[in-house]
Amino acid sequence: MTSHPARTRVLVAAAVLVVPASLTAISPASADDMDGPFGSACSTVPKEGAGSFDGMAKDPVATAASHNPELSTLVSAVKSAGLVDTLNNAKDITVFAPTNDAFAKIPKADLDKVLNDKEQLTKLLTYHVVGEQVTKDKLADGSFKTLEGSKLTTSGSDDSYKVNDTAKIVCGDVATSNATVHIIDTVLMPES
Repeated sequence: MTSHPARTRVLVAAAVLVVPASLTAISPASADDMDGPFGSACSTVPKEGAGSFDGMAKDPVATAASHNPELSTLVSAVKSAGLVDTLNNAKDITVFAPTNDAFAKIPKADLDKVLNDKEQLTKLLTYHVVGEQVTKDKLADGSFKTLEGSKLTTSGSDDSYKVNDTAKIVCGDVATSNATVHIIDTVLMPES
């Protein structure tokens, strides 16, 4: 077989010209595309289906939470308090959603007492809800009025944020059709 150095150079040059154009199709996401869920527990969210980030974005907040097995205690509490429709019909809210492990930190007798007292349960749950969209850019040094009526605070930077200096956001900026959700590792307690 005869070698054709000139033809090889043309093909290599053409390949070099084609590669950058094709790389633009798979280039890193823009800054706008990089916004979205953050935190160590986000990696446990299913990649597809109703419990995935895309699936949750299609449903209102209480329905979306029901698709996440890590939030089953919260969902049961919301149902017991009769807050499903209230949360699902609210517009532009933020929910600081305690995981099952967060509820497990509360002594069982105390938790059972709250779960069986609708007024106390409603107060506790509405303390976890803010009547505005609180996204990551507002978490560094925030103070927000809750639906319960008192305030909660947020602090932190990068992907590390806390609520009331006690609860760590383990997966934040989860979008639902009507809310921003920040999944937290500790149940927040309203002031008595």
